[in-house]
Amino acid sequence: MYRSHTCGELRTENIGEEVVLSGWVQKLRDKGFMMWVDLRDRYGITQLIFDEERTSKELMEQASQLGREYVIQVKGKVIERESKNPQLPTGDIEILVSEYHLLNASLTPPFTIENDTDGGEELRMKYRYLDIRRNPVKDSLMFRHKVGMQVRNYLSNQGFIEIETPYLIKSTPEGARDFVVPSRMNEGQFYALPQSPQTFKQLLMVGGMDKYFQIVKCFRDEDLRADRQPEFTQIDCEMAFVQQEDILNTFEGLTKHLLKEISGFEIDSFPRMTYAEAMRKYGNDKPDIRFGMEFAELNDLAKGKGFPIFDDQELVVGIAVPGAGAYTRKEIDNLVAWVKRPQIGANGLIWVKYNEDGSLKSSVDKFYSQEDLLGWAELSGAKAGDLILVMSGETNKVRTQLSALRMHLATALGLRDPNVFAPLWVLDFPLLEWDEETNRYHAMHHPFTSPKPEDIKLLETNPGAVRANAYDLVLNGNEIGGGSIRIHDKATQAKMFDYLGFTPEEAKEQFGFLMNAFEFGAPPHGGVAFGFDRLVAILDGKETIRDYIAFPKNNNGRDIMIDAPAKLDEAQLKELHLEVKL
Repeated sequence: MYRSHTCGELRTENIGEEVVLSGWVQKLRDKGFMMWVDLRDRYGITQLIFDEERTSKELMEQASQLGREYVIQVKGKVIERESKNPQLPTGDIEILVSEYHLLNASLTPPFTIENDTDGGEELRMKYRYLDIRRNPVKDSLMFRHKVGMQVRNYLSNQGFIEIETPYLIKSTPEGARDFVVPSRMNEGQFYALPQSPQTFKQLLMVGGMDKYFQIVKCFRDEDLRADRQPEFTQIDCEMAFVQQEDILNTFEGLTKHLLKEISGFEIDSFPRMTYAEAMRKYGNDKPDIRFGMEFAELNDLAKGKGFPIFDDQELVVGIAVPGAGAYTRKEIDNLVAWVKRPQIGANGLIWVKYNEDGSLKSSVDKFYSQEDLLGWAELSGAKAGDLILVMSGETNKVRTQLSALRMHLATALGLRDPNVFAPLWVLDFPLLEWDEETNRYHAMHHPFTSPKPEDIKLLETNPGAVRANAYDLVLNGNEIGGGSIRIHDKATQAKMFDYLGFTPEEAKEQFGFLMNAFEFGAPPHGGVAFGFDRLVAILDGKETIRDYIAFPKNNNGRDIMIDAPAKLDEAQLKELHLEVKL
């Protein structure tokens, strides 16, 4: 037996007991005649004491050779601690060691295994197995497990069945780039790793498994950022014999359950907003509604006054920033410089200060009267003491730019409280979006998304106006889930492939298995997929997902711990019928 107790469970009621503990040496304090060792495992820390009055000379000498991160086993008696530590759950006791065994020595770690470490991110990723010993990472992984268990319990209680789907599948042209896997037994042919189990879960509906879920790995070969990894995890779900309202109610229920059980946050119902409304009010399809600063479209008030920066543009739009009327000119200039950065790409920023005395001062006083500016204030909801910021340009572009500024200001003003949760359903997405490069329509979600029944007739005359039976669940400005009602009949699916530019032969080659399945009694069905990594991070009050993944990749998609991806040797390449050309 390596241990009778963990390093986090002993209390004053255990005083007098003989115990066996095993773990890692967190810290040592050697006074010569007395030594204290903090012993750590994933459950906590227990202090050990070696005392020359009560400990053998041989044992004292052995203990003096200990180093940080040594793995040891000790036997001893639980005693009351003289100098108690209220910061530790075990801080009222310590172990008077009577036996000691070195299980494994350790090199000096490349960074301190402490909550506040001196190791940089790349170094900690290289030695991720050491980083996992730190409480912030350990606690994040345990938190992830807790969320996963709640998801499984809730869905299982709702009658869902967890079913695994394949990882080696067929590459299809929709979505991001696939990761591909060469087949040794089928020369010149490749598998793809799934970007999602989309077609398989639809086939499960055809198979009669009317409530399916799995917590599943997905793979996309795309550029990375803080909340994106090349391999990520989804809570993937599908239901048969449902309409959109059934899906929304079921997964609103799941989200409420997680908010309550994990974060202690209760909410009665989730607001709903159409895609068009979200773009008009917030400039993006995943708005953070924990704070205001809704967009005010100012075309009717701002155009026609001889100011070409507004007159010559498609949209003039602004926001009222609460309490920012006291910003100095330097602070405003910094905002102007911020929106002009290449990442934002704006040409400039017009400002209006709404002074406490009711007057307005702006960067465009030459063109607009006090009465004009008061109209802007009224439309944007500005009050005395606020700052109005206005941008102009092509509609979609300027909305995106102002949305970025809105989020930047909200962060700076402390309006994005991680302990407040504001969920939102965004509905009625466009079914198709036009791609200028390929000069054709692409599915905004995927080719199996059903159009709104009342919009199907528009496919012939105005494809861009067709709305999808699609929905996204947004939480605190992050899309945490999305899905749709699927097309379940062959005729509509064939029409959809046609509008996406597939010839009948291409559609059959890529998706013939699904089209064939639809001829054998496919039920109406729909589903949703949650980004599990992102959901976990947000529930824990964070926005980056890396610490919630045991072994993440860096921003170049590399695992610097195992040094992957890596080259194959010539024998492997030959066996796979591959030749590398650089």
